[in-house]
Amino acid sequence: MGRTMDEEIESLNKNKTSDLVLKPTGERVIGCKWVLRIKDGIHGLEEMRYKARLLAKGFTQREGVYYTEIFSPVVKHTSIILILALTAMNDLELEQMDVKTPFLHGELEEEILMQQPEDYVEKGKEDHVCLLKRSLYGLK
Repeated sequence: MGRTMDEEIESLNKNKTSDLVLKPTGERVIGCKWVLRIKDGIHGLEEMRYKARLLAKGFTQREGVYYTEIFSPVVKHTSIILILALTAMNDLELEQMDVKTPFLHGELEEEILMQQPEDYVEKGKEDHVCLLKRSLYGLK
């Protein structure tokens, strides 16, 4: 699982999700946790693989203090059904893709501080926290 966690951290860094800043005195910092799972592959086409996702503990956020609105970039099932129906009716071809980090595309307006992920605390900067610039799974 360590390699998949490394890949997740690499993706977060590549997408400039946060800046490491000295923890301001008296500021509240939300936690984070790793969610690890095995993702089944497609029989005969794709092998099963391990998946690691870093989640912000958004359940500790309070509306009006840490956020003013909730945004979730997830497609509605009715939209998928409509696209499939139009594809079938017009004898079109349809391709599917998987966006590995959809939540990272939401830029934050609020200032949210999160602790450094377990096992990925930067040496010499143990008193620093992540100032989130982009949304993470788990944030409201």
